[in-house]
Formats: sequence, structure tokens, C-alpha cells
Amino acid sequence: MARWTEKDIPHQSGRTAVITGTGGLGYEDALALARAGGGIILAGRNPARGRAAIEGIRAAVPGVAARFEQLDLADLASVAAFGERLRGSHDAIELLINNAGVMVPPTRQVTRDGIELQLGTNYLGHFALTAALLPLLRKADRPRVVSLGSVAARSGSIDFDDLNSERAYVPMRAYAQSKIACLVFAFELHRRSAAAGWGIASMAAHPGVSRTDLLHNAPGRNSPQGLARTWLWFLFQPAAQGALPTLFAATSPDAVSGAYYGPHRLSETRGYPTLAQVPANAADPALGSRLWQLSETMTGISFG
Repeated sequence: MARWTEKDIPHQSGRTAVITGTGGLGYEDALALARAGGGIILAGRNPARGRAAIEGIRAAVPGVAARFEQLDLADLASVAAFGERLRGSHDAIELLINNAGVMVPPTRQVTRDGIELQLGTNYLGHFALTAALLPLLRKADRPRVVSLGSVAARSGSIDFDDLNSERAYVPMRAYAQSKIACLVFAFELHRRSAAAGWGIASMAAHPGVSRTDLLHNAPGRNSPQGLARTWLWFLFQPAAQGALPTLFAATSPDAVSGAYYGPHRLSETRGYPTLAQVPANAADPALGSRLWQLSETMTGISFG
């Protein structure tokens, strides 16, 4: 996969992708897939930002089948409503990219359902979304689910004694936990799909250190992290480059279900797609089964 780029994306005609997150990596994923001929459903909380993103994609790719759908991953009722709308309007969905996220809010916040915001948005919201779209994915030709990890996942662990960060909230620790949970989910979905014959390929990917608005949005522009993002911008690779591992996992015939992809250089912080280092225990089937069962309990959702 040496120097794999957007130009290597196979033609996506007849394939529809659902991508969460309307800016940064999500926008770059959608734009690249649209250029390859795919249909796009871009999902996010903010309708104004979502419509602006779709307008940008349509301006770059005239005639593309692209639309915005409102989805708040921090609200399980919104996830359920989104799934119901798509099941009513589509026969199949070929690709789901679980991309959207929040990063290190300085104080503990919770979702509408009372779950710590990073865990609820980055992981459990996508867990519920994948379940909601499972019937459409199973009806598709060669369906794929790509879940976003992070270099921060290397330091992450699942604290089953304080999963919701109620005893102690440390922003980066909670973020790392949410991201390693996304990896554990990707690997467990791969195992369950293979065992149950769902026919869904499940991969994980991470963007290295990329120039997105995550650090501006949650900790804030005046936080140490936000100031680093503003003034040390040259340390962050462009979002379009950071999107490549996700796009490789989402489209390449060489991508393998159950694998994890990231950038190839400088400890996976930048570069072209390659196999990424899997954090210790992230691929442990016992951990995957335990987290899956707990996730069903916390969300009230079963994959059936």
C-alpha cells in the first residue's frame, strides 16, 4: 500500500456512504468518496454546518448524490430517529464511517442520556448507530464499517469500575478510553459478523495528528491544546492527508476486516496508510465481549 492516495480509491458508483461529522476528517472522507462517484449521507448535529458542507461537496463534484441528515450522537433518541429515517428511505447502505467525536472538554459533561460526553459520543453513539443501520448494511454488496481510533488509544484502557468517569474525570484519560473502546468495538464487530454470517467487514483507522477543529471545539481556542493547534499548526498534517487511512479501510480491495490502519511515519503521526499498531488488549475477545454486553445494557440496544 506504498503511498496510497485518494487517486487509488476504486470507483464508488452505486455505493452509498453514511459519514458522521460534517467538518475536518468527515468532510474530507465525503469529498473523496463523492469524487469517486459514491453517494453521500453526511450526518451531524448542526444543520447550518451540514448544509454548508454539502454545498461545498456539490460545488466540487457537480451532480453528486449528497445530502445532510441531522444526527446527535450524544442523544440516543436522535440516533434511533436517524436510523428509522434511513431504513425508510434506503434499501441498503454500503459503507458506514463512524468518524465524529469530541475531545477533552475541560470539565465532565454528559450526554442527554447521562453518559460521560466523550464515551457517549465517540463510542456509544456509534455503537447504537451501527446497530440501527445493521439491517441496511446486511442487505448491501460488500458492506464495510470503519470506526475511528486515535493515537491516544495507545494510552487508553477500559475502566469497568468507573466507565462513566463519575469517580474521577481526567479529560485525556476519558478521551483515550473512548477511543480504545472504538477499537475494541471494531474488532468485536468483525468477530461477530464472521460468526453470524452478516457479511460486514469491520475495520478501524486513525488519522495520526491532523489539522482538524477537535481541539478548538472542546477544550477551546484559548486552552493550551487549542493554542497549540492554532500556533503550531505546522505540526499537524492536513486533514485530507489524515483522512487517507480511513479511506483506505473504507474502499481498498486490499483492506482486511479486523485490521487497523494509520499513517506510516513518525510513530504513526503522519504519512500514508499502513497497518497501525494495535494497543495492548484491544483485540482481546474476552474484553470485546464484555464491553459489547455492557454497551447493550447502557444503550438499551441489541444487535439481534
